[in-house]
Amino acid sequence: MTKVLAGITTSVDGYVAGPDDRAGQGLGVGGERLHYWVFGGPWTYETEDQLGEATGEDAAWLEEAVSKVGAVVGGRWTYEAANHWGGRNPWGLPFFIVTHRPEEAPAGDAFTFVSGVAEAVDRARQAAGDKHVHVMGGADVIRQALESDLVDELTIIVAPVILGGGKRLFEGFTKSIDLEHIGVRQSRYATFVDYRVKR
Repeated sequence: MTKVLAGITTSVDGYVAGPDDRAGQGLGVGGERLHYWVFGGPWTYETEDQLGEATGEDAAWLEEAVSKVGAVVGGRWTYEAANHWGGRNPWGLPFFIVTHRPEEAPAGDAFTFVSGVAEAVDRARQAAGDKHVHVMGGADVIRQALESDLVDELTIIVAPVILGGGKRLFEGFTKSIDLEHIGVRQSRYATFVDYRVKR
């Protein structure tokens, strides 16, 4: 059965981006440290053209997670902050972008723009076949999916950094949700905590 998995990296103090996140600086000031685990170590916006790859436990977690996924849901802000990934789908899977302006979809078929989280998840489920749907950033899309009871499993990836400001994962979230702990992995650059969302 297709599950909806949500996952995002946060700092120890709960920020998914540092201050001033924007196109070309998608993780905000100092936010690169959140994704050291993705790129095998330190990187900066100035060295993005020389990014490394995940290694060790980080690579193992990423490989296992990606192997289960058949479609992806992401937010418009993440799409913009990542400079549209250069017009290339970074997942190579059906990718649904949640936006208030689906009519502004770019030409091509790398991404499908839809007007709400529920529609995006529904279309992603259809596209995923016998695999799972992954809801990625931003924080707002994950909050909406959780509030709408669409998420089956949630992974919080905690980077060993305190950002002190920026965009919080659960800012303004008021719903109470019970979680069941189902796994944890740790590396030099992150701790991966997996939860089942209890109904």
